[in-house]
Formats: sequence, C-alpha cells, structure tokens
Amino acid sequence: MTDPDKPPETLPDVRRTTRPQAQPRDEDQSVVKANEAIAIRPKRGKLTLLSRRIFNVLLFHAQQQGVDKPRYSILLSELIDDARFNSNNTELLKSHLRDMQATTIEWQSTESNGEKKWSSRSLLGAVDITDRGRGQACSITWQYDDAIRERLVRPSRLYTRVLLEISSQMRSYAAAVLYELGARYLTSPGRLTMREDVIWWASVLTGRSDISSVDYRILHRDTIKKALIELDTLCDEFSLEVVEHKRSRKVEELQFRVVPKPQAALEGLGQAMAKNVFDLQLVERIVGLGFKRPDAQDLYAVTDEGALRAAVEHVEERMKSTSLPPLKSPAAYLRDALKKRYAGDHDQSEGSAQAAAAAPRIATQPKSQSLGEKLQQLREEWHHQKALDAKSRYAEMDDLDRRIFTGRFETERLPELATPIAKAWRRDGIDSRVAASSFYKWMAGQLWPNEVTDKELLEFAMTRAVE
Repeated sequence: MTDPDKPPETLPDVRRTTRPQAQPRDEDQSVVKANEAIAIRPKRGKLTLLSRRIFNVLLFHAQQQGVDKPRYSILLSELIDDARFNSNNTELLKSHLRDMQATTIEWQSTESNGEKKWSSRSLLGAVDITDRGRGQACSITWQYDDAIRERLVRPSRLYTRVLLEISSQMRSYAAAVLYELGARYLTSPGRLTMREDVIWWASVLTGRSDISSVDYRILHRDTIKKALIELDTLCDEFSLEVVEHKRSRKVEELQFRVVPKPQAALEGLGQAMAKNVFDLQLVERIVGLGFKRPDAQDLYAVTDEGALRAAVEHVEERMKSTSLPPLKSPAAYLRDALKKRYAGDHDQSEGSAQAAAAAPRIATQPKSQSLGEKLQQLREEWHHQKALDAKSRYAEMDDLDRRIFTGRFETERLPELATPIAKAWRRDGIDSRVAASSFYKWMAGQLWPNEVTDKELLEFAMTRAVE
C-alpha cells in the first residue's frame, strides 16, 4: 500500500559551517524519510530506540547539508544533544553506530522503463569520529551508500515528514516506529498500513532480525499494546488501532488503522519529556547486577522504565537481605522479576515471590495491576486537563500578566528544554505549536503546584463520567 505525500548552542559558528544557508522554519524541526526507511525489518543486525534516534538526527543534518555531498560532518556534541543521549560515553555511541552499519534495508523501486528493481543496502555507511585533542571539539563524519544516498537525503517520490520533536519523545522502539507509520498513512485514503504477517511485524516493532516464531498474545501484551498507549499519550495528531486478520482463531496478519484526533496543541508533550531521556545511571545499576553493557542497554530500551526501576530496586534489596540465601544470578532474578511482575514486594522471600507470580489466576494480582494502570492513566489525564485549563487562563490574561508568565518560563524552564523545542520557543514564542505545549504544562504547575490527591482524582473521574 502506498500513499504519496507532499515533499519534504554549543559552538554555533561551527554548526553554521555545516549548513550552507538558513532553512525554512518547518524544515528546522522535521526530517523527510523515504518510506522504505520507516518500517525497517532488519535482515541482519539489530536496532534499538537510541539507534533510531541517531539515524533520524544524522539524516536530518545530512538533509541540511545537501545531497551533493558524499560525506557529512557535525560536532559530536550536536549528535549527542539532538539525539537526547545524556552521556559522553562514546563507546556506547559507537555500539549503536555499528548496529546501524550491520542493519540492511530493502528497497523496491520502479525504473523509468517500467522495470521493477529490488535492492538491499546497509542503513549507514562508513563512520569516523575524530578527536583532535584536549580543548578541541570531537566531530563525527558519516556517509550513505551511493546507490541510496539520494533516496535518503532527498527523497522525491514516496516519503514522510517526521517531526523530530515528537519522535524524540517516544520511550519505546515500537512506539517510535508506529509514530512514523502513523505519520506516513495519515493522509492515505484508507488510513491503513501495510498488511503483513505477525513475524514481520514482530521484527519491525522490535528492531530484531533473529525472530523466527512469535506468540501473538505476548507480542500484543508486551509490545503492541504498550506502544499504542504511549503513542496515544504523546501524539495529539493521531492514534493507531491494531487490525487483526485471523485464520480460524489464530491471528496471522496485522495492519494498523490511523485515527486522526481533533486539532490540539500537544499539551501532553512537555509532561513526558523527563521520562524520555536515557537514564544511564539506571543502566549502570543493571550492569552492576551482572548484565553485559549492550544487554543492559537493550533491556532498558524495550522495557517500561517505571517497571524496570522497580524491578532493579527489588533485586538490589533482595541482594542485601541477610535472612535469605544469596542469589546465584542477580541478572536472571531481574529478568524473572520483570517477567512475573513481582517487583516491589521487597519483604517476601524468593520462593514465595515466584510462587505468587506463578499463579496468574489469583484475582488480587490482576486487579491490583489493572487498578494501578487506571489510576496512572487518570493522573495523566488530570495533568493534561490542567494544561488545557492553563491555556484558557492565559488567553484571558492581559498583556502584562502574559509577559510575567512568559518571562518566568524563559528564566526557569527554557534552559532545561530539549534543544529543538527551546529553538522553537525562541523563534516563535507562544505561537510555536510544540513549544507552547511545554509552556502551558509549566504554567499549570505554577497555578496548581500541589500534587493531585486521590479525592481530587475521584472527583475528576466522576465529572468525566457525567460528561
């Protein structure tokens, strides 16, 4: 199925040398991706959420510099900043670059003479990181295969414009893929994605090339359902619904339907920003439990951060216990805690925890999880509503009060924002669709600074039910 869309502060002087001229405003916040580079099914290698972010950032800078260049170069600090990779660990960065070099993508094209052509190329070509010594900024230089460089850097037929501000908010690899697919099919007549088998989707949504069999129930529960919820929370332009194609009772093929949302100002965007920066301290704690660093990164990238943090804390507390026998493998115990969801009961024994987790039919555990999920969703909806209330309050203010709030925002909050959003605010102020969402979220925190109580949540839920 195809859907042709219409095309696509550190050391500022150095950054300007890599961009021959100023770009239009909307170009400064988006990357144009050939459709073949969206739903990537690795034939070998693997991709992570950070790999996808890095790929988008490199492609964005390549498009700023132009298709005629055989190689592209920026400061390494720019890549780290734009990819929201809060570390100077270049070895970790190199491992993700290697993953992209080891990943191949397939291209289907029709030549001018009507011939159909299939090609397979590496996602990223040669990469060099240059360290010029103490006091000098490191740089990264990269290139793409000549046969696909123009399709990547200046796509002219089938492509999708992806907002980097939104893409960088996604917490899971699957949500990042679904966001780009949603952007691709939002303007297509049927708003239905490609129809593929379950194994194909499992590979695309996890970035793995080694998947040969899939239990769809687990894929839906652990990957698809969570990614759809995350996308719905962070993207106000559209949501996705999974469409299952069954033979008898077995789900064999999937599609996703794009559901446009009413026009909104992305008030929920700023709320999730703090959750979407890679927490390398948590990764180090996982390494401390016996994981190899690449495995710890992968576990972090595909696991809900709240659940992972709770599980790590559970294992650390278990290791400190003097009344229980020592753990033979803290790493295996962590995986078991995540799988069986008994993290948090720090005072129970290892055996009783596993026994409790092994009885999923007991009503107390599913009810507790379901209630917790509902309360968290309700809390997020409450904050979302407060941001809307703040927007209405701002519209009713006089110019003096507005200037007071925007001035405080620029002093207190702006320095902490991601670079693209801060740029958007400095350029367009409250008229920036994305930056304004961060402002209204911050303003809501000033107007209603106290943490919402259970009583307030209950009243809020009852009001919504009446409406």
